[in-house]
Amino acid sequence: MDVGLTHYLVLSAILFSIGLFGALSKRNAIGVLMCIEIMLNAVNIAVVAFSRYLAPETVILTGHVFALFVIVVAAAEAAVGLAIVIALYKNRETVDVEEADSMKG
Repeated sequence: MDVGLTHYLVLSAILFSIGLFGALSKRNAIGVLMCIEIMLNAVNIAVVAFSRYLAPETVILTGHVFALFVIVVAAAEAAVGLAIVIALYKNRETVDVEEADSMKG
């Protein structure tokens, strides 16, 4: 069986849907951060697949570089998000996103 662009895009769409559903339905802030990471990884799969299959005869690393940029942004987002979650837990002793209605301590 030959794996084509469609297979990667379907995998990317499924992962993005799972991440979106989790981000919208989770009440735990750590779970929301993890679901956002799943969505970013789904985007990375789509970007690299487009880069590989749209110009297979030439070596263009545009998709790979863009995926690396997304990974760096995701790492920074995770660091900032975890800092916010730790501050929320320190002040309110919960990580429930519905309890985080204000940033004041």
